[in-house]
Amino acid sequence: MKITEFLKHNYRHFNAAALIDAAEGYKTHLNEGGKMMVTLAGAMSTAELGISLAEMIRQDKVQIISCTGANLEEDVFNLVAHDYYERVPNYRELTPDQEQELLERHMNRVTDTCIPEMEAMRRIENVILEEWVKADQAGESYFPHEFFYKILLSGKLDASFQIDPKNSWLLEAAKRNLPIIVPGWEDSTLGNMYAGHVISGDVKNVHTVRSGIEYMMFLAEWYTVNATEESKVGFFQIGGGIAGDFPICVVPMLHQDLQRNNVPLWGYFCQISDSTTSYGSYSGAVPNEKITWGKLGKETPKYIIESDATIVAPLVFAIVLDQ
Repeated sequence: MKITEFLKHNYRHFNAAALIDAAEGYKTHLNEGGKMMVTLAGAMSTAELGISLAEMIRQDKVQIISCTGANLEEDVFNLVAHDYYERVPNYRELTPDQEQELLERHMNRVTDTCIPEMEAMRRIENVILEEWVKADQAGESYFPHEFFYKILLSGKLDASFQIDPKNSWLLEAAKRNLPIIVPGWEDSTLGNMYAGHVISGDVKNVHTVRSGIEYMMFLAEWYTVNATEESKVGFFQIGGGIAGDFPICVVPMLHQDLQRNNVPLWGYFCQISDSTTSYGSYSGAVPNEKITWGKLGKETPKYIIESDATIVAPLVFAIVLDQ
């Protein structure tokens, strides 16, 4: 039985039904000529979402991505150091002494998965530092994702791949030069490393890596060109946080701050979240709240799946991919 057949037969109520509705809405949006932004919060790259997301990119089911700096870099960490990762299924039972032992072995834990600092983080630092310095000396500047595109497409890392490269979503995005928005890139391992190299003088101009404000300016131009009444842009949000909060604001910014009246609202919205609705929690807010902020319209198809994104997202993608 195909995945989609299984899901449609068994997922009939509650969050299960919301998953089906959201996936079918995603397909309808694309079939009607729309484009889709996917936003990645949490540690979805370390959860190896690339296995399904890369195929979504290959089949042109995603036209733009917004992600945290962690998700940007962790897809590449996994690409070059997968064999050195360690899984800790009993992570809830670890003592402080056991956590200290992981630190001393340079194993940075993300829930049940440890990322090896030397094989992953430092290996990428050494390669990307060359690009930072090269751009800095040439008086050039690039977005964080563009530096990753450079090292991935250069071939310098090919010999280090430890997973099937078709399962790296960032490599697939690089091949297509897919636009990526990385708000708050400074809050990432490589962002910290970059700050260190600016402080030490290896990189002279802090603006060699372009900023979040420039990302918003880029997104404003991209949205203006790509969002029309005939081809609206949808918003598929995985998790909460800045990966979703930042880009969704481009629409009210265009309307309210630039006074543009001919800009369509987001044409589809879905969020996968385990954050419950509470006082002041934007990640837990129901989609209707976004109407009051000028992000969604009352007619916009809206879905919320209150569940674990590591389980739900690959299932939604499977339906969109007709698997």
